[in-house]
Amino acid sequence: MFQELTEVPVFFRPEMVVLEASRMSPSAGKPEQVVADWLGMHLPIDVRSFDPVGVEVLALAHDETYVRAVLAGARANGFGNRLPQVAKSLPFTTGAMLAAAREALANGQVACAPVSGFHHAYFAEGGGFCTFNGLMVAALQLKQQGLLSRVAILDLDQHWGDGTHDIIRHLKLDWVSHYSPAQREPHGPSNAAGFLQRLPGIVSGFHDCDLLLYQAGADAHIDDPLGGWMTSAELAERDQIVFDISARIGLPVAWNLAGGYQRDASGGIEPVLEIHRATMTACAKVFARGG
Repeated sequence: MFQELTEVPVFFRPEMVVLEASRMSPSAGKPEQVVADWLGMHLPIDVRSFDPVGVEVLALAHDETYVRAVLAGARANGFGNRLPQVAKSLPFTTGAMLAAAREALANGQVACAPVSGFHHAYFAEGGGFCTFNGLMVAALQLKQQGLLSRVAILDLDQHWGDGTHDIIRHLKLDWVSHYSPAQREPHGPSNAAGFLQRLPGIVSGFHDCDLLLYQAGADAHIDDPLGGWMTSAELAERDQIVFDISARIGLPVAWNLAGGYQRDASGGIEPVLEIHRATMTACAKVFARGG
């Protein structure tokens, strides 16, 4: 069932935000900045609240002992520290992804979780600024509730979703289609145009899935210190292709921010905000009437 949207549903709560999680990665602090930027630019978004997830939901995709240890501060999180403020934020970041996935299924079109920090989280270990794999938690919870049969994960972050792959392998999930080009595709500036030509076919290949979880990574930008293969125009084309093809084949999309590590001259993340702004602009153009 498709609803006509005038705004893109965005699931945000201040509890998702941790400013001091890492000196290297702005990911834990950027949800608030991204949402403020979208609102300031008058993009057609509908900011909504949601419920955090509990241990039992996180344990659908992770070893329960690992989950409890991280939340109690007895084990390091994906940032390599045991800060209690990070632990408190984690049920909310995954909760946002689950809420967005549930809403995309309900409206038949799209929803957004302005969060990062998922795809390097393994079944029983975190790393790479990722502690719990909200992509896999969302997929497993919705599957358990009978809301989907098959799910696709299109991970267009600069880096391979090794944690996602580990959970799929560990739990033997044959109903999850996972595509992460950092593992499969030649990954350099000269390869970007060819990848964009193949991307419509990749997205169309998910036609038998009930939901697409899309990581719209900003770290694939050619100037990112941890990235380096797409220009701003190519990233914009990437997002437009994903949203256009998904809408054409009737595949609901729940998307998140994933990585992005550029800084401007003042040390701020305006270059990252610009990329996320372009993604939301592309999303609204396809899914929000009048967007």
